[in-house]
Amino acid sequence: MAKSPVKFGTDGWRGVIADDFTFENVRAAAEAIAAYVHHHEDPSKGLCIGYDTRFGSKAFARTCAEVVAATGIRVELANGITPTPALSFGVRGRKAAGGIMITSSHNPANWNGVKYKASYGGSGSPSIIALIESYLDKPVARAASPAEIVEVDFVPEYLTAIEAFTDLELIAKSGMKFCIDSMYGAGGTILADIFARIGVDHVAIRTNPDPLFPGINPEPIEPHIRALGEATAANHCHAGLCTDGDADRIGATDENGVFVDPHKIYCVLLSWVLKYKDWPGAVTRAFNTTKMLDRICKKYGRELIEHGIGFKYVVDLMREREIVMGGEESGGIGFQRHLPERDGLLNCLVLANVMAQEGKTLGELVADLQAEYGEHQYGRIDLHIPEDQKNGAFARAKALKPGETVFAGMPILRVETMDGVKFFLDNPEAKTKTNAAETWLLLRASGTEPLMRIYSESCSKESVAKLLESARGVALGG
Repeated sequence: MAKSPVKFGTDGWRGVIADDFTFENVRAAAEAIAAYVHHHEDPSKGLCIGYDTRFGSKAFARTCAEVVAATGIRVELANGITPTPALSFGVRGRKAAGGIMITSSHNPANWNGVKYKASYGGSGSPSIIALIESYLDKPVARAASPAEIVEVDFVPEYLTAIEAFTDLELIAKSGMKFCIDSMYGAGGTILADIFARIGVDHVAIRTNPDPLFPGINPEPIEPHIRALGEATAANHCHAGLCTDGDADRIGATDENGVFVDPHKIYCVLLSWVLKYKDWPGAVTRAFNTTKMLDRICKKYGRELIEHGIGFKYVVDLMREREIVMGGEESGGIGFQRHLPERDGLLNCLVLANVMAQEGKTLGELVADLQAEYGEHQYGRIDLHIPEDQKNGAFARAKALKPGETVFAGMPILRVETMDGVKFFLDNPEAKTKTNAAETWLLLRASGTEPLMRIYSESCSKESVAKLLESARGVALGG
């Protein structure tokens, strides 16, 4: 038997449609998941399967259902396009053994993927994923007759939960207007329908499903979010709210159409939670996420836990101990009291809730944070470079020692290697500002795509831009 190219990475297996993401390989992934469930879970609890708006997702989901059912595991298959957090909520609520989500999240249109959701309603832990991979390319026993495949709607019970989590009445009374952008993905008209029902003024763009994601990748960052910014400003909205391709990540623009990065969104949400909610627990953030979160936690006396990049680390912590919120650089933010899972739709509602309670636009809330905790500016560039060039870049980066001036004239103060190579730098500009943000630069290989990411945070947009360009030169061998 030829070895399958299927490999489960940071958040499932992803591939290029018709290249390596084929029906044959999807069947191999589904068989490995079925084998895992038979050996390590209770197969009588069944599996839930959902899919997003990508090309072929419905057919790939049906194929997974047939493969799993052939091994004797009952399947509840989504009867329509389903956001990833709705599938996760369904897995936990129905006490299923696990779930399969057909999605490639924010990747370009020619990609698709398979995510595994564990019984607790979140991404499979690294140990679970390792076990699933161990069953790849191995035969799985067939049942005497296939188990039942039942089509269900996972969305209504999920909507009940996210609506109960927020104060819709307060949002409705606020008089605020929102622009909603689903980026042609699984978020669809969900937020628009909620706002219409409760009487919140809003406009909506890109809520129709389109597997081509015309002109964009369904990732709620620049430049893909620009249409939301333009629509928000043109329609005099107080904020623009965005979800990615499978609706588990949030993006936003302020009232002037200016992109608000996910770090600022996380800080706005966390500041509100710690100020108004008596929810216990520590706070988590990924290695590449803003250190403004550290300052917010210090003010409110909350423990902050830093971890590797990938929401699976948040999930592990939420399963081990009390966590009020956890999040990552890409807009994936989760509340333990809701689900150990990223949820873009819920976070859009919570952000509207924050604005309504504070009586401020999103831009005003961000300005308040910058004034209190110091200016924190952030940037990221992605380099599509060959594997050997990427390895060379990391070798050069790892060889750099504190005391050497290499990045935009800024001496390296210290180096951390939790996930990639992160340099903390002595930024002269920081000495001219009160409460200046710590300056850092991170080089890391993507866990889901063939590229190298470079991240930076500093006390001004100008120094971030200089650092990113300097690091680009190092990465490309300049």
